[in-house]
Amino acid sequence: MPTLVLAEHNNKSMSDATAKTVSAALHLGDPVHVLVAGHGCDAVVDAVAVLQGVDTVIVADDPLYAQPLAEPVAALILSMAERYDAILAPATANGKSVAPRVAAILDVPQISEVTKILSPDTFERPIYAGSVLQTVTAPTGKKVITVRATAFPAAEPGGIALIVAIPAGPDPGLSRFVGENLSASDRPELTAARVVIAGGRGMGSAENFKLLEKIADRLDAAIGASRAAVDAGYVSNDHQVGQTGKVVAPDLYIAVGISGAIQHLAGIKDAKIIVAINKDEEAPIFQIADYGLVADLFLALPEMDAELTKL
Repeated sequence: MPTLVLAEHNNKSMSDATAKTVSAALHLGDPVHVLVAGHGCDAVVDAVAVLQGVDTVIVADDPLYAQPLAEPVAALILSMAERYDAILAPATANGKSVAPRVAAILDVPQISEVTKILSPDTFERPIYAGSVLQTVTAPTGKKVITVRATAFPAAEPGGIALIVAIPAGPDPGLSRFVGENLSASDRPELTAARVVIAGGRGMGSAENFKLLEKIADRLDAAIGASRAAVDAGYVSNDHQVGQTGKVVAPDLYIAVGISGAIQHLAGIKDAKIIVAINKDEEAPIFQIADYGLVADLFLALPEMDAELTKL
């Protein structure tokens, strides 16, 4: 039987996490079907349909799915579940809300945060804040899996998938959308940025984060933060990187004033190059950094900014 992937999107564009989850699903074999549940989501459907490896795009376009409420989306998946061996979702806030509900009703164990698929029933996933990789074998039967998207390459365009429209599934009536307050930014989205510069407790204040903004603007980078900086109120929690924040895998990660607690390191271990700036030469961040600078960040950042202006 085929594998079903739940698409991550905002009704206007497909999230990169969708393409990476498709890439993971292909390790389970084909065909791969992708479910797009949304409203006015034609652009998303078109983007998913051209991903290599996608056999069929199943579209549930209905006002019920204008917002990705977990209960109706889970009910929709459950109405289709008997046709699939495995159901995959990216390990995003939405995926982590939907997948457990599906697994619970199907009475199967969920396999979470998968970073490698060794066989159709054997998976690798991080535990203990990423300090240990665990290999798990799923029992016979349906599999419900969340995928750590940063661990897989994105499926490339070039395919031609069949598009099938289906009616909305049942509405459990357990939740309703009230409103949202979204933070707006011209910078790249944190989990998709090629460059991330992040500040920690060493930044000292919210005002000092403006030093990072100058560097970010020059590098077209996203701005992140450690949990300590978020807890101190320097930045909002949507900037938090780490085990309880966002997992990132940029080409370049610049950690400024971040000591390197294991919780934070769990969120950056897939970065290709890590640069650390900290005045404490014993800071744990230097143990994993590719490049380290022992310096006062309030001197180093203006110097970096000055050098970048010459480029």
